[in-house]
Amino acid sequence: MSSTVAVVLAGGLARRMGGGDKPLRLLGGRPLLDHVLARIRPQVAGLVLNANGDPARFAAYGLPVVADPLPDHPGPLAGVLAGLDWAATARPGAVDVLSVAGDCPFLPGDLLVRLEAARRAAGVPMACAASGGWTHPPVALWPIALRGELRAALLAGEKKIDRWTARFGCASAEWPAVPVDPFFNANAPEDLAEAERLLSSASGGPIGPASAINPGDSP
Repeated sequence: MSSTVAVVLAGGLARRMGGGDKPLRLLGGRPLLDHVLARIRPQVAGLVLNANGDPARFAAYGLPVVADPLPDHPGPLAGVLAGLDWAATARPGAVDVLSVAGDCPFLPGDLLVRLEAARRAAGVPMACAASGGWTHPPVALWPIALRGELRAALLAGEKKIDRWTARFGCASAEWPAVPVDPFFNANAPEDLAEAERLLSSASGGPIGPASAINPGDSP
């Protein structure tokens, strides 16, 4: 198994969803987070959740929960930094962190290997996912060695992921967006309804069975 660990970004304000925790909204009778973990867990050596507020609401998952290291919800870059900081201290053997959004239930099973391949082929330190002609900067592979530079940028007010990654170089790996975009994210109630439709029509497609998800698994 890879030594890479993953951070699930769940620290947003979910304004379009009406507030609360998007990853705990139900899809197919299970929280979105269950679907995300089922897809990511087999690919990495460890998992951490980035979420603000009381971490007890995620206690059933048996995973470490880390808050944004900066106040006022500066965006997903802060969640990435939280994951990098956690990996640097809790997983000293790790070199990279894979970041994924907590509201993307259809993530591909080859996410990590293809991001690693894209980064290596381009000779750059980072890689992000793409589909349907769009890049998805929060779904990316990050070297832990860049956490100092990322912290400095955030303290200077940087919030835009692709502007920061462009300083160092970021490749992209493309996935097909049909029949289901693997990076579909449930940002609003209508998106969640569409995800239900996609899930019911998948018939064993992009999401693993519920039996593959065990919230009590060790990180």
